[in-house]
Parts: sequence; structure tokens; C-alpha cells
Amino acid sequence: MDLLLTVLGFLVALFILVSVHEFGHFYVARLCGVKVLRFCIGLGTPIWSFRDRKGTEFGLAPIPLGGYVKMLDEREGEVPPEERHLSYNGKTVWQRIAILSAGPLANFLLALIIFSVLLMFSGSVGIAPIVGAVQKDSLAERAGLEPGQEIIAVDGVLTPTSQAVMERLFLRLGETGLLELRVSHPESDLFYDLDIPLQSWLSELRDPDPTAGIGFDFYIRPVVFGETQPGTPAHSAGLQVGDVLQTVNGEAIQGLDAVIRYIRESVGKPLHIQVLRNAEPRAVSVTPVLKTLEDGTQVGQIGVALGYTPWPDELIRRESYGPLTAVWHGLERTGETSKFVLISMKKLLVGEISTKNLSGPIGIAKVAGDHARAGLVYFVEFLAILSVYLGVLNLLPIPVLDGGHILYSIAEAIKGSPLSERVQMFGYSLGLVILAGVMIMAFYNDLLRL
Repeated sequence: MDLLLTVLGFLVALFILVSVHEFGHFYVARLCGVKVLRFCIGLGTPIWSFRDRKGTEFGLAPIPLGGYVKMLDEREGEVPPEERHLSYNGKTVWQRIAILSAGPLANFLLALIIFSVLLMFSGSVGIAPIVGAVQKDSLAERAGLEPGQEIIAVDGVLTPTSQAVMERLFLRLGETGLLELRVSHPESDLFYDLDIPLQSWLSELRDPDPTAGIGFDFYIRPVVFGETQPGTPAHSAGLQVGDVLQTVNGEAIQGLDAVIRYIRESVGKPLHIQVLRNAEPRAVSVTPVLKTLEDGTQVGQIGVALGYTPWPDELIRRESYGPLTAVWHGLERTGETSKFVLISMKKLLVGEISTKNLSGPIGIAKVAGDHARAGLVYFVEFLAILSVYLGVLNLLPIPVLDGGHILYSIAEAIKGSPLSERVQMFGYSLGLVILAGVMIMAFYNDLLRL
């Protein structure tokens, strides 16, 4: 079921994003009086198609990794004299640039609409960036960061939520210099500025974790026990639904992953668990038993469901928006996402972040599936982010991409005539080599992640 949802989420995301992108080219081409021969979603020979009144063929092709709009063009075949005014190459340079730009701009517009609608109807909800734990002898501890402090700004930019902090930290990956944090204590108007020195920060890591790289965690909700399975150690020990975990063997363990890992590694070892039950402390002793998972892995289990307690109301940051404010913040979000993509690409080129972080179709499919499982709102928001990525990437000045064609058109406008066929073919060949290299690297990274 998970695999089916992953594949379905990937196909739906690609279909929507490619359709919007190609419709941008198609719509502006018709506005400029260009005859469109084919509008196709997918690559390869169309397996289904129909024609409209203007003779355009609309089709679906079997390879779901792109699409194209084929226009009447004298460079690609014979054009009857009476239709030359309808050809793409017969239009002015600026009309051709408008047609080329329309695809990426349609992707930006889709992102803006999604971000704005989500903000208008759902508002924004985040968690206050309260520091939970600080690792011993870490960058955070040496700088003076303490549990309970709230990070109110990073590098001078206000960070009302933990997500906002993460976004600012991601922008500093691979850099050398000072990371500036402004923090405050709960129930205090006083704030403190902390400087954390960075040196090629996390530049060699795949999927770097910025908070772990500094050495702190945000506030983690206490783990709560759910239903126990009859005949299991948890049931025999008397663990009850709603028991809140405090310590295991006298040690405070934070987060579901850490608790599960502790239990799995403790086969046959008694665990002395301190819980809160109806606000009163209780001591429970339970011994994990050996369990063989479906993949053959043997781990310790106690037979109880685990979850988190609800977020405290004082840590939840909610904000609602009217239509105009939502559009404005949607525009800001689209711009910030575009900026992040460009900065990330620059850091990849200069080696500030590892090329191990490139993802290909498999990685995108996995993320699409994860967001689809999380719910419709998360999946739609992912679509908006991916649409921005697609728009930015297509505007790169690499021949074979829209940005490369725009570059050729601008050169033609400056020169007064098209670039020679030899120069254009060299550019296309170079562009294909670059794209093929990036795709091979991204696909290789996907396989390593699997």
C-alpha cells in the first residue's frame, strides 16, 4: 500500500506540474499567434490523443518524466507559405522570449496560488522554537545556548516558529563564519545574542541535520504509552494508556526514536521505567523480549503503542490571514523558496554542500508519497514547493532548458541575427552532457538512499 501511494503521489505530482508548465507555453504561444501542432504530457509516442478545432493534437505519452509543446517552426520542417506568419521562428525575439518564459512563470503562479489559498483558509500553525536539550561540549553549549531558551532570531531575521529557525539554518549549510542567534528566557523580556562559529558547516554530509550539527534539539513532547497487547511484557508490567514516560533506568530519554531504539537494544535486560499516571509518579519494571521482524531483523519489544502528549497551548503559534495578506505572504513564500533553490545550487557548484544531497525521480517519489500519506494539505503544499523548483530549474541558462533558449534569444536581440547553427548545436550538446551528468548523479544518490 505504501509503495502504491508513493507511485501514485509521484505520478499525480508530475502530471499536475508538467501540465501547468506546458500550458504556460501553449497559452502564450497562441496569444502570440503561433500555430501549436501538439500539446503532449509525457515523453514518447502518444498512446491517447485528440484534436481541437484549431488542429492542435492533445496527447498522453507513456514516459511520465516531462512533456512538450510542438509548434510550427521552419527549422523543423517545411512550412507552407500561407502559414509562415503562424510559425514560431517567424515571431519577434520578444514574442519568443515571452513564450519560453511562460512555462516557468506558470509554475511560479501555481505555487503562489497554492500558498495563498492555504494561508487564506488554514492560516499558519507552528511550534515555538524552544530549546529542549543541549548536547554536552557542542557548538551550542560552548556558545551559551541553554534548555528553555527561545530562539527569537537567526542572523537578524525573526523566527517565530521552529520551522522558521530551520529555514534560516539551512541557508547557512556549508558556510564559514559566525551564526548569530538571539535568544530569550521564558517569562522574560530580556534577550541575549549568541555567536556560533561555523567552519565549512556540515558540507560533507548527506541529508544534514542543522540542529544536530549545532548540538541542540527543540522542545520534544514527552512520550506517552498507548494500548498494550495481552500477554506481552508491557501488559504484564501494568503499563496503562496515558502513562507519561519520565525516565528509563534513571535516564531521561527524549523522543520516540530514542525510546524505541533503547527498547530494541535491551533484550532480556530489565528496564526500570518511571511514569506519570494521573499526575502521580509510578515505577514500572519491564523486560523486552526478542522479536523477529518481517525483514529478519531481531529486536527487543515490550508490546505497547507509543505516542506523544499533545502540544502545550502556549507553544502553538497560530496566525490567520485575509485574502490580500494571504496573497502577499504567498508571494513572499514563493520568493523565499526560489531564493533557497538558487542558493543551494550555488553551494553545490562551489562545493559548500555535498552533491550527495541531489535527489532524482526516486527521491522525489518518496517525498511525494510521504506527503500524500500525511494528508491532502501537506501534499498540496509539497506541490507548490516542487513547482517553484521546476520553475527555477527551467530558467537556468543551460541550452535545452527554457533558460538556455531565452539566452539564445537575448543574444539574437543584441547581435541582430540568430547565433550560428554551429554555436547553437555546441550549446545543446554541452547542455545535454550537463543534464545527463546531474541526472546520473541524482539517480545514483537515490539508489544509495534505498
